[in-house]
Amino acid sequence: MSKIFGGELRDKTHVLPLRVYYEDTDAGGIVYHANYLRFAERGRTEMLRSIGVYQNSLREETGLIFAVYKGDVHYMKPAKLDDVLQVETALTAMSGASFQIRQIIRRENDGGQIEDLVQFNAQVVCINSDGRAARVPATLRDVLQPYVTV
Repeated sequence: MSKIFGGELRDKTHVLPLRVYYEDTDAGGIVYHANYLRFAERGRTEMLRSIGVYQNSLREETGLIFAVYKGDVHYMKPAKLDDVLQVETALTAMSGASFQIRQIIRRENDGGQIEDLVQFNAQVVCINSDGRAARVPATLRDVLQPYVTV
């Protein structure tokens, strides 16, 4: 059940299925723009979990957390109430204290074709308990590195 609930890795990309609920939409039944960022956060969290990185454990054991430092969002098409979406998350680069992530939110249209709805490119930084950037620990880097796509 956890594989379905938390999505799955397909090669180096994590895919998380989500359904659009009423609470995700505006009065017109269209997903409110800020909710795509929530969907993306879920995708990043589930990708990390699927490769054995649990953010709560990381914080408790090292005092480190991840935070989005900057992001670039492209809204291409709207999602609507009851749509089934896929949040695809890929790690695209790593540096000393941060990593780059590309996330694409997609859905299958009535004709059976997959449509890109939103693309979010984010720089995620590792920060310590003082809120300052910190190097990604070598053990964590070793876990993440095999999932970096080119």
